[in-house]
Order: sequence, then structure tokens, then C-alpha cells
Amino acid sequence: MTESPTARLAAAGVSIWLDDLSRERITSGSLQNLIDTRNVVGVTTNPTIFANALSNGEAYDEQVRELAAAGKDVHEAVFEITTTDVRNAADVFAPVYEASGHKDGRVSIEVEPGLAHDAAGTIAQAKQLWAKVDKPNAMIKIPATVEGLEAIAEVTAAGISVNVTLIFSLERHREVINAYLTGLEKAKAAGIDLSTIRSVASFFVSRVDSEVDKRLSAIGTPEALALKGKAAVANARLAYQVFEQSFDSERAKVLLAAGANKQRPLWASTGVKDPSYSDTLYVSTLVAPDEVNTMPEKTLEATFDHGDIADNSIEGTYEESNEVLNAIAALGISYDDVTQTLEDEGVEKFIVSWNELLSDVTSALEGAAAKESVQ
Repeated sequence: MTESPTARLAAAGVSIWLDDLSRERITSGSLQNLIDTRNVVGVTTNPTIFANALSNGEAYDEQVRELAAAGKDVHEAVFEITTTDVRNAADVFAPVYEASGHKDGRVSIEVEPGLAHDAAGTIAQAKQLWAKVDKPNAMIKIPATVEGLEAIAEVTAAGISVNVTLIFSLERHREVINAYLTGLEKAKAAGIDLSTIRSVASFFVSRVDSEVDKRLSAIGTPEALALKGKAAVANARLAYQVFEQSFDSERAKVLLAAGANKQRPLWASTGVKDPSYSDTLYVSTLVAPDEVNTMPEKTLEATFDHGDIADNSIEGTYEESNEVLNAIAALGISYDDVTQTLEDEGVEKFIVSWNELLSDVTSALEGAAAKESVQ
């Protein structure tokens, strides 16, 4: 194990989190096996992951029958089903949580995507989810929309650990870190132990290449085509620079001295979308201390099998990364338009998945109720 690429990744300071969760994965021992053999130290979920989990297999049938018998509506049922999975996964990761000094062993659950532009609604549901899961190693996912920034600050101020999701731009990353620091300042003023609050900033990677590559292909010149597959890594590396600069500020240093933790950058959307790219592209190019890489299982297995892991593949790349983004901008591709498009699409995709989840659970509840009435 000490020589595996995933072990080398962990040794370089990258926490490996699995971007997937299902009840079957928990009960079968698959999750524990990945902890034991693949250096996995956390799990992230989202509406798409839960929708996929609910549509496959029979692992949820018993709980659905109980919820139907109790007369729960679909929203109550989804809340019970998803928080049960997260709570049980948090128990699986409890030893990792303790062994890592509470840094890892984290399990994330997301607020309803329909609340992405509703700060008050997000704050209320984040507190509700935190109380329901009731595990110190849980994290509540809040999207990094403009409205989400207020929610991030207020939820952090309440002493809740937050996974900020759907970050695409460097400016929004700065705003997210600012919201986290604001929340820490409020928590400190309220007498909350800052060491108990953890946060990650989920910066999306592969989707940036998908959108930029599409626009580069439309331009079609040799100059444009030569830049394909470069935007996402450059953007993420500069996000790491934002992280370094932000937590080297006097404001951050005061909070860190008071026991606060840095908000680690988390690389999300790390499965390659273009099959012509290396299947470990968004892992091997983004190795540095104090970060998280959350991987779908396919990417995790590729990394374990043949990942080429350096001690640090970000250090010394900032000038080159800026040149890449500047070259793309010089071709007339708007960075702000790309990142806003991706944020809007990200929210919409999760809303679609959430509606699929509601539809599946509605059908399951109706089916269970019909069976009960027959008996």
C-alpha cells in the first residue's frame, strides 16, 4: 500500500474522497474496502448521486415501506432516506475522522438545489440537515451562488462545517473564502470553538475544459485547437494560488491563531469528459498539500492502477497558468461568461436530478402503499 499511487497522493497532502454514496455501498462493505485499500478518507454526495442510488437495486425498499406506512410525503421521505445514508456513512468514517484529528472522515450532504438562489431557505435547511444527521464529521454542501455566499457565512457562524460546491471562477473562490472567514469571525464573537469548524471549497475542474474546448473548437484555428485541454488545470492551479494568498493574509492569520482551520480547496468534477485525455489528468496535475480530490470510482481506480503522482505538481505553475487563460481570452472567449454558464448549468443539472429523485421516491411510496392496501 505504501507504494500505490493513491498512497503517494495521500503522502503528498491530498485527501482522497469518493464522489459517490449509496446504501448498498455502505452495507456491502464496499465503502470500508475503499478506505482500507484505496486511501479513501471521505465521501461527497449530490442530488445526482442520490438519484442514481435510489434508481438501482432494492436497498431502500424496507425504509420506503416504513415511510409509506407512516404517511410521509415525498419531501419528508427523501430527507429521511438521504440523511440515513449520510449518518451511516459518517459512522463508517468515524475512525478516519478521529485518526486524522477531525480533518478528514467527512461525509457531505447537499441542501436542495432549488434553494441555490434563496439564502434564507439555504440557511434554514443547512441547520435542519446538520441537526438531523447529528454527526460531527458531516458537512453541509452549499452552492457558491451569489445568494449562497450569505448562507455560507451564516451557517459557518453557527458552528456548522460547510462544503461549498459549484465554484468555477477565481473571483468567486475569493468571495467564498471571504464568506468563510466572515463566518469564523462571527463564530468567534459568539464564543464557538473555531477548531470544531471545517470547510472545503469545491472547485470544479473537468467541466471547464468541456465548455472552453467547445468554444475553442468552434474557432477552429491551430492556435485555438492547441489550447484544448489546458483551461481546467490552469484555472484550478490558480485557484490553489488564491487559497495560498488568502490564508496568508493578516485577517486569516488572526483566525488561525485562534484555532480556526483553513478552508481547503477541493477538486471536484475530476473524471475526464474527453476520452482522448489521460484518465488521471485532473488528479496528477493537481497535487499539493492541504487539498482534497473527490473522485468518481472510475477515476479512483485509474489513479490507483497507473496514476503518475509527483510530490507537488502545482508549485511553480502560476505564470504558465495565467498565460493559458490569457491566451484563451485573447481569442475572444470570455472567462466570466464561461464560468457563469457553468454555474447556471450546474444548478440546473442538480435541480433536474433532484426532480428525478422526487419522482422515483414518489413512485416507490405509491407502490409500497398499494401493496400495503392489498395485504
